[in-house]
Amino acid sequence: MQETNRVPAAAWSTDADEFVRVDDVVKIFDDTVAVKSVSLSVRRHEVFALLGSSGSGKSTLLRMLAGFEEPTSGRIFLDNQDITDLPPYRRPVNMMFQSYALFPHMTVEANVAFGLKQEGVPRNEIHDRVFEALDLVQMAGYSRRKPHQLSGGQQQRVALARSLVKRPKLLLLDEPMSALDKQIRQKTQVELVKILEQVGVTCILVTHDQEEAMTMADRLAVMSEGRIVQCGSPYEVYEFPNSRFVASFIGTTNLFTGTIVVDEADHVQIESEELSRPLHVSHGVSEPLGMEVHVSIRPEHVRVQREQPTAPNNWAHGVVSHVAWMGSYASYQVRLDSGFVVLASVPSTALAHADAPGIDDEVYVIWSHDCATVLAS
Repeated sequence: MQETNRVPAAAWSTDADEFVRVDDVVKIFDDTVAVKSVSLSVRRHEVFALLGSSGSGKSTLLRMLAGFEEPTSGRIFLDNQDITDLPPYRRPVNMMFQSYALFPHMTVEANVAFGLKQEGVPRNEIHDRVFEALDLVQMAGYSRRKPHQLSGGQQQRVALARSLVKRPKLLLLDEPMSALDKQIRQKTQVELVKILEQVGVTCILVTHDQEEAMTMADRLAVMSEGRIVQCGSPYEVYEFPNSRFVASFIGTTNLFTGTIVVDEADHVQIESEELSRPLHVSHGVSEPLGMEVHVSIRPEHVRVQREQPTAPNNWAHGVVSHVAWMGSYASYQVRLDSGFVVLASVPSTALAHADAPGIDDEVYVIWSHDCATVLAS
């Protein structure tokens, strides 16, 4: 591994709740830079998500936290200890793999007990700790079964019990729900968070599933091409993306391109070829006049109606080109006069009348001045 200067814990430990710190970590495989100067901190007892598409560097970063990969440069700290050079078996860290990696020839009890036996823990203590962990994940009644006799959700619980039984300081989860179907996955996400809260373990999970990250994480970091491009709470990242990439990657959005023509402290106006009227945003921006910017407007902030609006909101005329009923809401696609297609998520309760707009109907799309985010990149 490339020689680096160690950073004393006192140099970075400025927050009493800071539990994990990744300090300017780089990982290079041959000619490929998989992780590019990543720095982040995770608080004690926090559930933190690394979110990104395949090849973004999130799994490589997780493997460096676990000790399965060595950083090319940079340091990793856990609870005020530099663990960068520690082998996996000496780290107070446990990792639950995407495949669960259960031993097929062993019972549930034996799978959960395996790590404790390897450490030479006394037999009586092993028994107590195994069933404590199985009780926690509601699998004690399945202790004599083997993995092939369990559902995917049950196997995931066993893998979680095996990870928790060693009482790690840090739990790493690699795509923990990917093997489950959607209905079970949604239920398990909530249950897993409750278990983690009950145990009080700090957890970092890797996922490409936006919904999973938004549901489970206290905070998340969006990764792209080996870098963290935005970090914050799910609400912050969703409502206030810092780039076109994040706005498009997290959920669905409408992205208009335009030029700043007015910039005051309390509002900005942007002219866009995609809109027949200037787009009004109720806050100023730090970008200069005449600069090209992008404006993100989430579909749930867009209303659809037949009558031309009179209130001083942003609006545009168009024709409904597609409607998809999603249960609690309808997803509208409205083709504006410019040809640009606006997405709108309209609550079903707002459409519970005979005059609800349908395909090929002329409509107006409307959104408030304060629901848009101006992006410079």
